[in-house]
Amino acid sequence: MAASDRMVLGPLVGSIDQGTSSSRFLVFNAKTAELLSHHQVEIQQKFPKEGWVEQDPKEILRSVHECVERTCEKLQQLNIDITNIKAIGVSNQRETTVVWDKTTGEPLYNAIVWLDLRTQSTVERLLKRIPGNNKSFFKFRTGLPLSTYFSAVKLRWLLDNVEEIRQAVDDGRAMFGTIDSWLIWCLTGGKNGGVHCTDVTNASRTMLFNIHSLDWDPELCQFFDIPMDILPKVRSSSEIYGLMKSGALTGVPISGCLGDQSAALVGQMCFQDGQAKNTYGTGCFLLCNTGQKSVFSDHGLLTTIAYKLGRDKPVCYALEGSVAIAGAVVRWLRDNLGIVKTSQEIEKLAAEAGTSYGCYFVPAFSGLYAPYWEPSARGIICGLTQFTNKNHIAFAALEAVCFQTREILDAMNKDCGIPLSQLQVDGGMTNNKVLMQLQSDILCIPVVKPSMPETTALGAAMAAGAAEGVGIWSLNPGDLTAVTCERFEPQINPEESEYRYARWKKAVMKSMGWETSEAPSNGTDK
Repeated sequence: MAASDRMVLGPLVGSIDQGTSSSRFLVFNAKTAELLSHHQVEIQQKFPKEGWVEQDPKEILRSVHECVERTCEKLQQLNIDITNIKAIGVSNQRETTVVWDKTTGEPLYNAIVWLDLRTQSTVERLLKRIPGNNKSFFKFRTGLPLSTYFSAVKLRWLLDNVEEIRQAVDDGRAMFGTIDSWLIWCLTGGKNGGVHCTDVTNASRTMLFNIHSLDWDPELCQFFDIPMDILPKVRSSSEIYGLMKSGALTGVPISGCLGDQSAALVGQMCFQDGQAKNTYGTGCFLLCNTGQKSVFSDHGLLTTIAYKLGRDKPVCYALEGSVAIAGAVVRWLRDNLGIVKTSQEIEKLAAEAGTSYGCYFVPAFSGLYAPYWEPSARGIICGLTQFTNKNHIAFAALEAVCFQTREILDAMNKDCGIPLSQLQVDGGMTNNKVLMQLQSDILCIPVVKPSMPETTALGAAMAAGAAEGVGIWSLNPGDLTAVTCERFEPQINPEESEYRYARWKKAVMKSMGWETSEAPSNGTDK
């Protein structure tokens, strides 16, 4: 085909979106934010023991390569010239921890996924070294409580339990990174000159990073006993890190990097102080932009870095509420109970029921995250009667996602002092209209969903396209004509909403204190 026959679209930007359950590569038009093509590959999660969640870093890398190549093929079938792809952004599941050998390029252990619980005993051991066993001791430096969730304790566990990693550290061969670092290092050459870096948003989820000085904190590294030479260099979220070294996009700069939740905040154009978004993925993550000031929560929320869109640009902070299990509850109903064959079926079952009929589901499979930070909690389904059927359980599962979001929103309203007037939403689960309507009913405020739900990938593309030296993307929300919205307004009276929410909170109380670390070991402790 002659080049002249190809569609002329102006500059394009690619986005690698590496999530907990899948990897994707998406290509956007930099002038309109229109999604032109994408490819997705599901990622396997391994559960070697109760509470352990792992992934193969090489499988993650292969899936990204496959997504890039297949998307490029699809674009060529659409007569779109892939040489117009001028930049690539990366967004990733955060906190997931990889250690690899820089001489061979091989991972030294599986990636330990963010919601893994094996580090509970590590957390308890570290707590004993903190005055008053205070979980929030490092909060003013890191924004985070000491928890199994963050990378530092995962890395500490790897150093304590994996001989190959200890040896590689002693030999000066080990590199640590979250998934963004692993991907950028591999894609920019790996053992042949790959760039070992991360961005401020991902670094702020490790518990080793000072969110004020914007650098690794020597005292935190000393507390966790982590050698600083294995850590990646911390950069802004929007600058050229390096060039793609293989495949169809060889030579294209990787110039955007944001943890997935920060990427969604950018993709939702929440650039104003007080704007908030909720992403419904494997977990649920509600972020509220607090501008250039870090706000510390008295209600169990995290203080995190929202973005830093350029080397010389100011850093912006966010308050974040994290729910471990959202979309994962649908996957559980599908894979573990066989109640649905596909994730889409849950909407149909819930719609048929129209109510949970007094049944409440607390999916605390990995303990409870915000606002409780209670690792002893476990999942429960309560309020069952002889009348309860799978439709009611499906409805209760969707309701659980909405109640968990409400708990976080209540905490956020208390911390910020300005109640949200609407919630912007994105992520795979927002295609479920029953869920979106339920969410509006339970929050008693409108829920606003963009027509293009891929805001995480869009945010990473925006950061990449706006980077110095690329400069093909305007971060002015008015310019992105492809993004329109759908609104869901509350349809039940507030009294009913309050009643159901109070019953949910009663169920949450029953889920707590289920696990104790004194129990006989069943493989959760090493």
